[in-house]
Amino acid sequence: MRPVIPHVGSLMARRPGCLSLAQGMVGWSPPAAVERALRELPLPAAHRYGPGLGDADLLAAVRQELAGLRGLDLEGSEVVVTAGSNMAFHAAVAVICDPGDEVILPLPYYFNHVMAVQLAGGVAVPVQAGLIPDPERLAAAITPRTRAIVTISPGNPTGLVTPPEVLAAVNRLCARRGLFHISDEAYAEFVHGAVPHRSPGAEPGSGGHTLSLFSLSKAYGMAGWRIGYAAVPRQLIEGLAKVQDTVEICPARPSQRLALAALSAGPAWCRPRVEALGRSRRRLLAAVAEAQAAGLPLQLLAEPDGAFYALIEVASTLGAAELVERLVLEHGVAVLPGGEFGLRGRPGAAVLRLSYGMLAGAELDEALGRLFEGVRRFTPR
Repeated sequence: MRPVIPHVGSLMARRPGCLSLAQGMVGWSPPAAVERALRELPLPAAHRYGPGLGDADLLAAVRQELAGLRGLDLEGSEVVVTAGSNMAFHAAVAVICDPGDEVILPLPYYFNHVMAVQLAGGVAVPVQAGLIPDPERLAAAITPRTRAIVTISPGNPTGLVTPPEVLAAVNRLCARRGLFHISDEAYAEFVHGAVPHRSPGAEPGSGGHTLSLFSLSKAYGMAGWRIGYAAVPRQLIEGLAKVQDTVEICPARPSQRLALAALSAGPAWCRPRVEALGRSRRRLLAAVAEAQAAGLPLQLLAEPDGAFYALIEVASTLGAAELVERLVLEHGVAVLPGGEFGLRGRPGAAVLRLSYGMLAGAELDEALGRLFEGVRRFTPR
């Protein structure tokens, strides 16, 4: 599979003024403490290689955040700093998988997870377990070659927060069957509804088989700095150190200094920004309801209550990939096709993923208006 974000980006470059409901980014900049840290970078140290798994002061701050704020059980775990949570996932499956080993990905999956498993020589196994994954359906997909089960909560592309008891059940399943549980929590701060997010790594005894992946790209507006961190079972550390040394040698040291500053700002800094994003979510839900009332044949696959995504299914004479291309070039709005997440849609329909993280207010209204007008054009008569 080809990376979809660069492909859609190339389409957008051909359509000046295109509005993006495609890439998963937020519209805000990092905390002021990050900007100060950038001005005060200790350049001699930043110019040199550092420890492969992260600088000691950032590792200490990460461990404090994971054990304190998130309540992770770090007995049996170590913490590592990576080039975003994508790099953490890539490194993890490279260590976990021998050629032909399987990683279970509940549908819909995140496309970069599939590519990472394939690059590691593993087999990505998509499982129809429900938008909130059913542990029993996941259990039925386990084979002798299964090495791990992946969960994403809050979800990309669903925008759903998986209830803590479901994540805990998946975690216990992995423990019973001798599997790793890879918990992607890049959107941990983004909860808009009544269901709370609780890391499955907080389950007692989970440290020896749970990989909890986090990122500063989203909540702290640091996507371009490529910095994240993870708690991983201690038995994987030697292999992870080899991957880190081979791929990036060490996490970028300037980014690590900025990450330390961001963590000092903490979730209290993120909270009002996430709340403002919640208003954009309500705006999107209202716009969908208005479009439906006007007779546009579309529906949300689920009402999103986390992250900043939504999945819609639309009646269409085009497949999702072609529809996305026409929406960009002819209507000036970008979304992603559901097929990239393993969602094919019903006959005569296309599934699209919307990201409302970058747009707000009138700009979001304009993007949704363009989207719905474009969808209407390709609705079967």
